Amino acid sequence: MEALTVHEGNTAVLERANVDTDQIIPKQFLKRVERTGFGQFLFFDWRFKSDGEEDPSFELNYPSAVNASILIADHNFGSGSSREHAPWALQDYGFRVIVAPSYSDIFYNNCVKNGILPVRLPENQVYELMQNGKNREYHLTVDLQNQQISDKNEGFQATFEIDPYWKEMLLNGWDEISITLQYEEDIEAYEKRVKV
Repeated sequence: MEALTVHEGNTAVLERANVDTDQIIPKQFLKRVERTGFGQFLFFDWRFKSDGEEDPSFELNYPSAVNASILIADHNFGSGSSREHAPWALQDYGFRVIVAPSYSDIFYNNCVKNGILPVRLPENQVYELMQNGKNREYHLTVDLQNQQISDKNEGFQATFEIDPYWKEMLLNGWDEISITLQYEEDIEAYEKRVKV
């Protein structure tokens, strides 16, 4: 995983509450076994019309959302099933940070385990970010080390909380296997002692 310390990027605003994992990545695209290639199917039923053309009325298709790496979302983002494909699709599309008032717990954990920082901010601050980024390019800086999010032009600045365990994983680009491998010598010594 790539370490995430300070991330600066353009935003995409998704003004929809209760976006579930079936909307993030529809079930017909879950047949892949690798973690890559899911970005093309992100929000498929919203991004595309029935004829396969992009729907210009969908938020991620707005010109201002091109190359967005920070998604600003509404309440209960990532609800529904526990599939890891949802964070895989978001990351493959280019998102490194999601900002929302609340998340499904399983989705939140899956994001962090896959290198995406899900930032929880109070509703009023999320709605301020939505207004700032609605229909225009809007860049944010997310500083994980200092747990701050800010912009340069509108004067927005906020702090956020994150569990120290998840913070360390993201700052170092670790996943749970990376953490286990830090104890490789101890594991090998134990295996020799018990003759595994």
